[in-house]
Amino acid sequence: MASPNSEKGRVSTSNTHREYDPDLEQGGVISTSEGRAHPSGIGNPGPMGLFAFASTTFILSMYNVQTRGIAHSNVVVGMAIFAGGLTQFIAGMWELPRGNVFGATAFSSYGAFWMSYATIFIPSSGILDAYSDPDELASALGIYLVTWLMVTLFFLLAVIRKNVAYTLLLSALSIAFACLAAAQFSQSVMVTKAGGVFGIITALIAYYIGVSEMLAAERRAIVTLPLGVWR
Repeated sequence: MASPNSEKGRVSTSNTHREYDPDLEQGGVISTSEGRAHPSGIGNPGPMGLFAFASTTFILSMYNVQTRGIAHSNVVVGMAIFAGGLTQFIAGMWELPRGNVFGATAFSSYGAFWMSYATIFIPSSGILDAYSDPDELASALGIYLVTWLMVTLFFLLAVIRKNVAYTLLLSALSIAFACLAAAQFSQSVMVTKAGGVFGIITALIAYYIGVSEMLAAERRAIVTLPLGVWR
């Protein structure tokens, strides 16, 4: 996830000159289709990180709702390592020289989440084999998910009342984490499915934001998608 303070620029009358205006970085609503130039010279890594996050979340959430009878989520491990994990982490590192503290922290954190999640289900890690009691494993996973629920709520504090799209994204993600944690503690299939539903909602919102920021980076995009700003 990128920063709610998406970059915006002010375009001169010349198509060859693009001026960066830091005053326009607030709110995340794109007002021009002519492109923006950031002082760091680094393009916006937000779409890349958002698509990686959304795709991995969507796949796992579809498994959580047992789409087409799928009850095991192991296929998501590869996506969690390379897309949700590595790609997001790289996006976070690229946000640092742009001065985007939120984007760097969020992308890097969720990249680490997905890589750590994948590691749990890699047989050679020995993590699952260390638990002979299924109830102990469920409790351990529940605590793991509660921790990421707290992290997500901290991120939500940074965007609430500032950006509509990111507020909806992190709110849906918080509910998904809460449901999945509760499902581990209660061993309820229905609560797991509820977490999957909110995970799918989270992924769709992330896709929307990713497309919005990708189109905003194009000089002559045929359409722009507003992210919304609380006034």
